[in-house]
Amino acid sequence: MKKRSINAEEFDELFEQGADVTDYLAIEKAERPGLKHRRVSVDFPAWMVQELDKEAERMGITRQSVIKFWISEKLHPTTG
Repeated sequence: MKKRSINAEEFDELFEQGADVTDYLAIEKAERPGLKHRRVSVDFPAWMVQELDKEAERMGITRQSVIKFWISEKLHPTTG
């Protein structure tokens, strides 16, 4: 089924009325700015990988998630 096109004003009006506007969105083409993935390769000493694995097990997440979480904390520390 082809999606019907509407202009921005019509879209805004429907949205403000609380209507379901998902039929007008190309969700399959949606992107979140700044979150495009890029693969990087990093070599760690064996002891560090073992410690990362222990922490991942403790947290119930993957090693990759631990690494991403810790790096994001250092790059964007929360202020409190």
